[in-house]
Amino acid sequence: MSNETTIEEALALIQFSEQGLVPAITQDANDGTVLMMAWMNREAVRHTLETGDVTYWSRSRQKMWRKGETSGHTQTLKDFRIDCDGDTLLLQVDQAGVACHTGRHTCFFRRVGETTIDILTDEEQEAR
Repeated sequence: MSNETTIEEALALIQFSEQGLVPAITQDANDGTVLMMAWMNREAVRHTLETGDVTYWSRSRQKMWRKGETSGHTQTLKDFRIDCDGDTLLLQVDQAGVACHTGRHTCFFRRVGETTIDILTDEEQEAR
């Protein structure tokens, strides 16, 4: 997807944490829905930019994981952005299937109201 020079330039702009990680917010490229947030290390960024297959770092498993490798719900990179401080990434993707491990389209399905916390359906989220 990106050439080696571009990848190296992008990696130089990213401010990885002391743990070597950067948060990546993933957004549906078609409708703008925020799908999830996950962590990336240098290797995950490199692999994502080289192949277009979105890959993250699992803090719980301590290893890289390509989105959809077990579920089949893959993400194909459409746009890769680095914020102004270099400490957060925005990935715009084509999402095949659901993004959330709970089976929902997005991980952001809990809405905090004045007196309740509502669990939104996929249809309610799409209507917003």
